[in-house]
Amino acid sequence: MSEQPLTTERPTGRLYGVGLGPGDPSLMTVRAVEVITSADVVAYHSARHGRSIARSIAERHLRPGHIEEQLVYPVTTETTDHPGGYRGAMEEFYEEAAARLAAHLDAGRTVAVLAEGDPLFYSSYMHMHKRLADRYPTEVVPGVTSFSAAAARLGEPLVEGEEVLTILPGTLPEEELAARLASTDSAVVMKLGRTFPAVRGALERAGRLAEARYVERATMSGERTGRVADVDPESVPYFSVAVLPSRVGAPPVAHRGEVVVVGLGPAGPLWLTPEARGELAAAQDVVGYSTYVDRVPVRPGQRRHASDNKVESERAEFALDLARQGRRVAVVSSGDPGVFAMATAVLEVASDDPYREIPVRVVPGMTAAHAAASRAGAPLGHDYAVVSLSDRLKPWEVIAERLRSAAAADLVLALYNPGSRSRIWQVGKARDLLLEYRTPDTPVVLARDVGGPQESVRIVRLGQLDPADVDMRTLLIVGSTQTRAVRRGKDGAEEIVWTPRRYPEG
Repeated sequence: MSEQPLTTERPTGRLYGVGLGPGDPSLMTVRAVEVITSADVVAYHSARHGRSIARSIAERHLRPGHIEEQLVYPVTTETTDHPGGYRGAMEEFYEEAAARLAAHLDAGRTVAVLAEGDPLFYSSYMHMHKRLADRYPTEVVPGVTSFSAAAARLGEPLVEGEEVLTILPGTLPEEELAARLASTDSAVVMKLGRTFPAVRGALERAGRLAEARYVERATMSGERTGRVADVDPESVPYFSVAVLPSRVGAPPVAHRGEVVVVGLGPAGPLWLTPEARGELAAAQDVVGYSTYVDRVPVRPGQRRHASDNKVESERAEFALDLARQGRRVAVVSSGDPGVFAMATAVLEVASDDPYREIPVRVVPGMTAAHAAASRAGAPLGHDYAVVSLSDRLKPWEVIAERLRSAAAADLVLALYNPGSRSRIWQVGKARDLLLEYRTPDTPVVLARDVGGPQESVRIVRLGQLDPADVDMRTLLIVGSTQTRAVRRGKDGAEEIVWTPRRYPEG
C-alpha cells in the first residue's frame, strides 16, 4: 500500500480596516498601532498626485519590511471619459483594488487598509469591506471621527439630554440640506470644499447660519476654526466641517422679536414638517392651547404658555407682547394654522397698534381634511369646499346657506368641528339639508383622531349618518354625486372612496 503525499493548504490572510483618527498621529488607538506594525501589507488610498493623508498619519509605524499598496483613485472631482461615467470609473477601481488585496490575502498575508477617521464612516475602506469581508477573516479597528475632533477643537458640546445629532454630506442638494438642518437639534455637515457655498446657503435658509461653526483640518497642521458666516468660500478645503453645536445652555442668538404661527399637523411627530420642527426648536417661548402645547417636545430653557381653547385673541395678544420684548415666539395650532386656527387670530391682533411692526410668519401644516382623505382614499380628488359646522363664531343660518350652495354646486364637503358636548344637533341638521341634494347612498368618511392612538376611519352612507358617532375630534367628508365607494382586496374587505378628476360634460 503506497503512502499518499501530504498536502498543506496555505492559511488565508486576515483583513483589517484601521481607523487612524482625524489627523494627529497621537490620536491613533493602541489597537490601530498594533495592527499596522504587525501587518504584512499596508494599503492606503490617494489621488493621482500620489500624496496620501492616511499614510502620513501612520508613517511613524511603517517599517522597511512592509509591502505598501497604494490605491490611486482614477478620478476625484474632475471629469472622466469612462463609458460608465464617474460611478462606472469608481466601481471599476474598487473592483481592481479589492482584487489586488485579495491576492495578498490568498497568499496568507495580513492586510491593513488605512482609513482617516473611522473605517465605517464616509470612508473608502467600506468599498473594500463590502467586497472582501464575506470571504476573509476581518476586523475593523474604530477610529476617532473628524466630527468628534471638530467638536473637541471648538470646545462646545455636540448634543445633550434628548437632543438629536444629524450627520449630513455637503454634497446633498441645497434644499434638502436646508430641510434637514431646519428640523434637527445639532448637526455636522461633512465634505465641504467646493460644496461650501451651497452648505452656507442651506444654513441661512434654515435660519441656522448665526450659530454655525467652521472647523478645518481638525488636529492637523493648518487647523482653523471660526464662524461659518465669516469664512471665504474660496479658502475651504475638503477636510473641513460645519458644526451646529448643542443648543442647551447656549446664549440666545441675537434677533428681533417675532411671532411664528406653526402648524403641528393633525397628530404626532410623523405629521410635522421639517420647517415646523425647526421653528419649534428655535423658539424661546411656545404659546397655545394646552392640548397642542403638550405635543411640542420640552426643551431646556424654552418657556411654555398653555391656555384654554376659547381665548384665541388673548393668546395672540400675549404672544405679540412677548415678541415686543425681543422674544422669539411660536404660537402652535393643530393641522394648518391658517385653516380654522390661530393664524387668523394672531394676524387680526397684529394688524392694530401697538403690534403693527412685530414680524409675524405663518408656517403651514398638514390639514385634518387632507389627513382624513388620505386614510380613506382620494375623496378630495376634485373640487371641494371646507366648512366649519361650529356656530360659536357665526350663525347657523350662514352655515346652512353655505352648505346649500356647496351642495348645489356638487362640491365634495369637508366638515370641520361637526359636534361637541355642547353642540349635538348640527350634524343631524347638516345631514338632512344635504339629503335634499344627495342620494342616501352618498359616501361619507367618518374620520376620528387621524394619526393619533385612537384613530378610527369608517365609510358610511349619508342616509345612515348617526350624529351620536360624531364628536369634536371627528372630521366628515361628504362625497359629491361623482364620488365612488369601491371594495378592494381579498373578499372585498377594504372599502375606499375616491372622486374622479374628470367631471362629466352636461
